[in-house]
Amino acid sequence: MRSYNARQRILVTGGAGFLGSHLIDRLLERGDEVVCADNLFTGTKRNVEHLHSHPRFEFIRHDVTFPLYIEVDQIYNLACPASPIHYQHDPVQTTKTSVHGAINMLGLAKRLKARIFQASTSEVYGDPAVHPQTEDYWGNVNPIGLRSCYDEGKRCAETLFFDYYRQHRLDIRVARIFNTYGPRMHPNDGRVVSNFIVQALRGEDITLYGDGLQTRSFCYVDDLIEAFIRYMDLPYGEDGGPGHPGPINLGNPGEFTIRQLAEMIIELTGARSRLVFLPLPADDPMQRKPDISRARDYLGWEPSVPLDEGLRKTIAYFDELLCTGA
Repeated sequence: MRSYNARQRILVTGGAGFLGSHLIDRLLERGDEVVCADNLFTGTKRNVEHLHSHPRFEFIRHDVTFPLYIEVDQIYNLACPASPIHYQHDPVQTTKTSVHGAINMLGLAKRLKARIFQASTSEVYGDPAVHPQTEDYWGNVNPIGLRSCYDEGKRCAETLFFDYYRQHRLDIRVARIFNTYGPRMHPNDGRVVSNFIVQALRGEDITLYGDGLQTRSFCYVDDLIEAFIRYMDLPYGEDGGPGHPGPINLGNPGEFTIRQLAEMIIELTGARSRLVFLPLPADDPMQRKPDISRARDYLGWEPSVPLDEGLRKTIAYFDELLCTGA
């Protein structure tokens, strides 16, 4: 049986993306070897270019909808476009990435007897009728809407993970990730934090959808990555079998309206942007707030970075990005 305190060889799918690249940095810092697999659809080599000469880092251009044959100790499955602009660009491919990608990575983990992490999402709760959302809530999801390729793809991936857990005693870790922000977000991904910051820095009007009173909970990326690693480092179960499979909500339970977020970004950037209101997109949830009781109990984790502090760091990143034209 492997010790999860020793150096590991770890596969991170979607490793050139926003979350993946931050995760890889942390894994390398603690001494692990990391293989980054990414097809660069939404990820970018810029996020990992500082690692290309690192002796314990390897990059593979690969699409998880195809099998990957590699020897590793752990797998973090983060591969999937996560913003509406990107996942609605090719909805069939988005579903395939979630479902076929899960099948391929689970098959790899089964062969290797490796621990595997699934980056699921708060979108499995849909437009929730329960607030805040707990892990035992089944959700309120439209299965045939414009967002369904992502929402239902992730729900199906969870089904596959738990079937492998029950049928093959695979050591799985399923995390439901709530809104996360920070440096290396894609400037054109359509997410609310990046949208507002880029619009403010360019002196443009800030576009809100609906009345701006819908709520979200924003977790800074460093806090989230800490939770990832704590979760994967949980030991095996007392019977020597799989440990805690989840799901576990990971996010910041602080709740803000979208209008509050816009006003905070205007203040922090010193912009003179006006707020402009547009119609609300279909199936856009009105409330998002995680109950993180399980994360506190199992991981001893809760977020520590306040929203204004995280936004300052994110604004500085986008300011430099826009200035350099990268």
